Amino acid sequence: QADEIVFIHQGMGKLRTGYGSISFKYGDYLVIPRGTIYQMEFEQEDNRLFIVESFSPVRTPKRYRNEFGQLMEHAPFFERDIRVPQNLETFDELGDFEVKIKKQGMIYPYVYGSHPFDFVGWDGYHFPWAFSIHDFMPITGKLHQPPPVHQTFETDNFVLCSFCPRMYDYHPHSIPAPYNHSNVDSDEVLYYVDGDFMSRKSVERGQITLHPGGIPHGPHPGTVEKSIGQVKTEELAVMIDPFRPLMLTQEALDIEDPDYYKSWMS
Repeated sequence: QADEIVFIHQGMGKLRTGYGSISFKYGDYLVIPRGTIYQMEFEQEDNRLFIVESFSPVRTPKRYRNEFGQLMEHAPFFERDIRVPQNLETFDELGDFEVKIKKQGMIYPYVYGSHPFDFVGWDGYHFPWAFSIHDFMPITGKLHQPPPVHQTFETDNFVLCSFCPRMYDYHPHSIPAPYNHSNVDSDEVLYYVDGDFMSRKSVERGQITLHPGGIPHGPHPGTVEKSIGQVKTEELAVMIDPFRPLMLTQEALDIEDPDYYKSWMS
């Protein structure tokens, strides 16, 4: 029922589909359109994935595309950065092949009588693809650039942004840390990947933060002063701004850090 964006935080391997396979590693986004039967083959057991579902198609940002759908020169990534399936293998096999299908929040097992990767060829524009966060080219400026410059994907219900290592603002009196602000149109979800995030302290690799829409928030105490005079940041994070309020599940509440709000106390 949904397209998927799978961010590879840790691990490497192959995404196997009827269209062929895509090799993946740390930092890759795998965009898998709905209806695609796939299998993730890992080279090790210690893997970490950040998975996002979209009930509308995943697209490149509209403002970076021309009237023909091509990414323009000022876009932070290009078509040449996109990797598509290669090395199509046709499995002409009979047997019992279990395929798990997710619908309405439930996973249903289906058993196929023949191997689902039995394509002898294919044509069209419906196929999985990969893009590395390390190929995203951050847009910088004389003063602080707002988060939309980091946008990587868009859907009808949310946008996804990539915060990558980049040079700081180059005005002699600039303050690199972002100003206090309120997201009035969306919640803000941040997945911390690696590096020293400039506006936060006491956050760790793999943590997820949720700042509900309309609630003022900004840099942690001391991070504004610390950012003055800094030349660059090595932060790496994935941000999602959903256009409708997120509802917390019990699973999320069970792993909540109840002291997170205290990190704004001096």
